[in-house]
Amino acid sequence: MNILVAMDSLKGSLSSFEANRTIAEGFSAVSSNFNIVTIPIADGGEGTVEALVHATIGQFIEKVVTGPLGHPVNARFGILGDRKTAVIEIAEACGLPLVSVEKRNPLFTTSFGVGELILEAMEQGCHEIIIGLGGSATNDAGVGMLQALGYQFFTLEGEFVGFGGVELKKIARIDPSAVPRQVKELKFRVACDVNNPLYGLNGAAYVYGPQKGATPEIVKELDEGLRNFAAVVFEQAGKDLQQISGAGAAGGLGAAFTGFLDAELESGVQLILDYVRLEEKLHGVNLTITGEGKLDGQTSMGKAPAGIAHLSKKHGIPVIALAGDISEGNPSLHESGITSFFSIVSGPVDLETAMDLEVTRLNLKRTAEQIGRLLKIV
Repeated sequence: MNILVAMDSLKGSLSSFEANRTIAEGFSAVSSNFNIVTIPIADGGEGTVEALVHATIGQFIEKVVTGPLGHPVNARFGILGDRKTAVIEIAEACGLPLVSVEKRNPLFTTSFGVGELILEAMEQGCHEIIIGLGGSATNDAGVGMLQALGYQFFTLEGEFVGFGGVELKKIARIDPSAVPRQVKELKFRVACDVNNPLYGLNGAAYVYGPQKGATPEIVKELDEGLRNFAAVVFEQAGKDLQQISGAGAAGGLGAAFTGFLDAELESGVQLILDYVRLEEKLHGVNLTITGEGKLDGQTSMGKAPAGIAHLSKKHGIPVIALAGDISEGNPSLHESGITSFFSIVSGPVDLETAMDLEVTRLNLKRTAEQIGRLLKIV
């Protein structure tokens, strides 16, 4: 029997690569007749770099960059097996976990480090860059990233604009003349699964600002800054950032990528599945195993297991989904192509214990072994 295993990461516990390997071990413990193929998977968020590097036999690159508070942080990105494509998670350079709770304030956090990662990828010879948006501590409309890439932002008095969302309302002029030609030639594919506009009640500041430490007063100030930034871009470049679906993603980084770097925002799951050529690898497969940490109604709305199940269903392949928590599983999971879903947790247990690496590994291997034993008798 040919079995394809394509697990998303169990966030806070096993990575996609580790989860796949553990499931393969469970099946192999039952029979050597199971032909197991594993494909690391992600949805464009956390785990995207690791999944794509492993899937393409690429390499990880470490780089010290400017963190969200302006201090150096260690960040990691990937260069894929073709040696021409880099994959970057913006959270590595400006993610919320890099800022302690008491210091979270998107008025003063910057995305500058994201630009530094892009420049390093370019120096490494990459021409195409996959970007995973999400998890940012910033609300600077990507101005910090653009500053790192050579874009210059000036106040009405002709002074350079500083870092952070607080500076957006000061922007009066944008000068792209110092941007290197190589940057302009880069091709960006941006994984983004939200459609928030740049500003307004559904925009970056109002929807995501509070979780980044913004008070109602700060949210209002940030939104005014985003409005000013969009107005200046429209006046100087004729681009209406507000009309771009997803421009508000990652504190407005969506607007920076689409408005300045000619990127298109794509479904994260679809981008990843295309890149690992999942549909091509389904030929001859008898069963697909997928899953993530928690299966619920959100899973069927753009998460990796649903994307995998949809393609498997297209080819008539049954799908079993595994997760730590299935308490909110609903019929939409079956409609997405998941044949059946199971929890790997063996009994009542607190969340911390359930997410322990060794406990998760043991539970996942045991569950895969039991599925394998069932397959032997049907």
